[in-house]
Amino acid sequence: MAETPGRQASMDTPSYVPIAEHGLIGDLRSVALVGSNGTIDWYCCPSFDDPSVFAAILDAERGGRFELGAAEGARTKQFYFPDTNVLITRFFTEDGVGEVQDFMPVAGDPAGSAESDRHRLIRRVLCVRGTLPFRARVAPRFNYGLDPHTVRMVGGTALFESADRALALTATVPVEVHGPDVLADFKLAEGETAVFALDQVGGEITPRRCACAEAEEQFAATVSYWRHWLSASRYRGRWREMVHRSALTLKLLTYAPTGAIVAAPTTSLPEQIGGERNWDYRYVWVRDAAFCVYALLRLGFSGEAEAFMRFLTRHISPGDGRAAGPLQVMYGIDGRTELPERELGHLEGHQGSAPVRVGNAAADQLQLDIYGALVDSVYLYDKWAQPISSDQWDDVSALVDWVCDHWDQPDEGVWETRGGRRNFLYSRLMCWVAIERAIRLANRRGLPADLSRWRRCRDTIYRRIMDRGWSAERRAFVQYEDGDVLDAAVLMMPLAKFIAPTDPKWLSTLDALTEDLVSDSLVHRYDTRAGSDGLRGDEGTFSICSFWYVEALARAGRLDEARLAFEKMLTYANHLGLYAEEIGRTGEQQGNFPQAFTHLSLISAAYNLDRALG
Repeated sequence: MAETPGRQASMDTPSYVPIAEHGLIGDLRSVALVGSNGTIDWYCCPSFDDPSVFAAILDAERGGRFELGAAEGARTKQFYFPDTNVLITRFFTEDGVGEVQDFMPVAGDPAGSAESDRHRLIRRVLCVRGTLPFRARVAPRFNYGLDPHTVRMVGGTALFESADRALALTATVPVEVHGPDVLADFKLAEGETAVFALDQVGGEITPRRCACAEAEEQFAATVSYWRHWLSASRYRGRWREMVHRSALTLKLLTYAPTGAIVAAPTTSLPEQIGGERNWDYRYVWVRDAAFCVYALLRLGFSGEAEAFMRFLTRHISPGDGRAAGPLQVMYGIDGRTELPERELGHLEGHQGSAPVRVGNAAADQLQLDIYGALVDSVYLYDKWAQPISSDQWDDVSALVDWVCDHWDQPDEGVWETRGGRRNFLYSRLMCWVAIERAIRLANRRGLPADLSRWRRCRDTIYRRIMDRGWSAERRAFVQYEDGDVLDAAVLMMPLAKFIAPTDPKWLSTLDALTEDLVSDSLVHRYDTRAGSDGLRGDEGTFSICSFWYVEALARAGRLDEARLAFEKMLTYANHLGLYAEEIGRTGEQQGNFPQAFTHLSLISAAYNLDRALG
């Protein structure tokens, strides 16, 4: 259980809770971020990419929030109920100790039924010692704060209604309407409990009270669901607690109706306070999701991999003739391809970090590396889970044929730069991976393929990387052909089995990266001052790169360095074991939170470091 040093739980004036001081709950459709002060600062309903209901993390005044905690100043601590995604926030005062248990029941009803669309959020308040006064304020702001709403009491239920969405709040303590919000002040003695339940309502879904007995049943069912899911893990290594927290987090980022996996459940959390590098990550990046499949398969969660394969089969067609290639960089959680990017000028952004963006224009970019990530995940699924179908092999073959024809195009690269296309090494590397894994799969299964053509193309890419991706001056592999900028993405070269982890050229590259991009185990993606990404401002270190670095050190046999770097990285997690996209100069979390990419790379690093240590 972790304490937030010096933080007092207060509900007086709206302020920003730092990105890292949040926990995550969810129901495999959407999530809510709960601050260390007990306030829900982010919640989109009913799905990850729907407009927000609570978005105080993006605008403390206009975003909306659900406050619940001690009415007077209290020290707070947060922890997860062991082996679950049930979050507990504790409040410590001179007169008593209380806690709020936050969870979202995972729908056991068939998809499409009325109850599966309820999307219930339960907040259970307990006084565990002494007596404690509590205060609640439910202040939704629909459609990112753009849509007005009304609130009225109907038979003891508070009904919030906007043009497109309605929420019902039921509580076991009295509540009263105050303008557009609902307030409650109440006191609990030791052993007493209060329950707040927030439901999406409308159509067949009617308000339903949540009595203390039902909340207890829902709590037990939710705990049981998460523990049953986690019991499938095969990981028994040194860092079991962190690996399992990462696995639970990746599962929360899964959209159960389609099997999609979002890159992060938030939008526009800044990579630098006051900067413009603010993006919407609530979509399915082919790259991120494919890497997630690898991480979950490693742990034994084949069901998630199978669900993602179904998503690919149902929603992603490799033959639709797009100008940027047969695959998009990202898709909506329902498989949609249109993700227009726009700015919400009425929101000031987290701690004033505008703009706030929804949608993502990078969907239209050409990023050739996604083909390698996808084919590699299919290869691993076929190897570790179950054989792919003949139709799936036809799709893979079509993708690989396209890669053979187009691998030498300049593109925007893995980091989605907006400074023009280049011949990025990482893109070439992952095109090599796409072809190489497809060859392996065809050979192992005896599947039909133009293997002679594929081998020629694979070998051509290899020679191109070794020739034009190597800088004799830097004595390192570099970001793009014939350049001299270093890029942490090349850490994937030995991880993808392109080059031996002890090859002299690779060891020289590893030393160059350590000197230029690594600080106290933290790894920068590249030097933003080189000006190659087309964006202003700086950024923090990129956590996935830091875990790639650990794995590269381990594979190179530098186990003491790898273990120390890994242990240091664990100290940068937040109090619950969660990571945002980046780590700032003084150790603060930056960027969208929590990020799937970071947690999957933690799992991979822990797994491979464990194996190397024996």
